Amino acid sequence: MKKTFILAISILLMFAMFTGCTNQKPDEDKINDKIEERENDEIKEDENTSKENKSPKEIIEERSYEAIKALSKKDMKTLSNIVHPTKGVRFTPYTYVDVERDLVFDKEKISNFFSDENVYMWGYFDGTGDEIKLKPSEYYERFIYSKDFINAEKIGYNEVLSFGNMLENQFKVYDDPIIVEYYFSGFNPEYAGMDWRSLRLVFEEYKGNWYLVGIINNEWTI
Repeated sequence: MKKTFILAISILLMFAMFTGCTNQKPDEDKINDKIEERENDEIKEDENTSKENKSPKEIIEERSYEAIKALSKKDMKTLSNIVHPTKGVRFTPYTYVDVERDLVFDKEKISNFFSDENVYMWGYFDGTGDEIKLKPSEYYERFIYSKDFINAEKIGYNEVLSFGNMLENQFKVYDDPIIVEYYFSGFNPEYAGMDWRSLRLVFEEYKGNWYLVGIINNEWTI
C-alpha cells in the first residue's frame, strides 16, 4: 500500500512537470513573435530615417529621373503616377506660364495621352502668333520631348540655365516648386547657339511627396 501511494505521488509530480513544460511553449512563441515584430519595426524605422535624411534635391533627382525616363519612352501610364493628384500637369509651350490659357491635364488624361486624338489649342507660336493646334502626340514631339533630354548636356535644380525673350515667372506661379531643367546649348554650329533647347519639369510637394505639376518648353524666341 505504501509503495502504491509513493508511485501515485511520483506519477502526479511527473505529470505536473510535463504540463509545466508544455505550458511554457506558447510563451516562448510569443517572445519570438515580439522579437520579430521589434526587428521589423527597427527595419521600418531605418527606412523612414533614411528617407527623412534625404534632401529635397536628392528626392527630386530620383523623382525627375522617373519622369524624364517615362517621357523618353512615351510611358505615360508611369508618368501619370508622378502627376499631382489634385492639380494635374500644366503645359507651357514658351517659358511664360499663363495660368489662364495653358492647358492642364489630370492623371487620367496623362495616362491616355497618346491615344487621345483630339486637337487642342495649346497657345500661340512664337513669331507668327498662329494658334498651336495639335494632338497631344504632336505637341509631345514639338514642345515636350523635342530633343533627347534624358541625355541633356546640363541639368539644373532651381537654377535657370536658359534665357529667351519670354518673361520668367515659373517661381511666382508655382507654390514653392523645385524645377528641374534639362538643357542643350545648341546643335548646329552654324546657328551660333541660337538653336539651344531646354525642358523644365516643375515639382510641388503634396502630403509629404513631390509631384509633377508643370512641363515647360524653352527655346530661342524672337
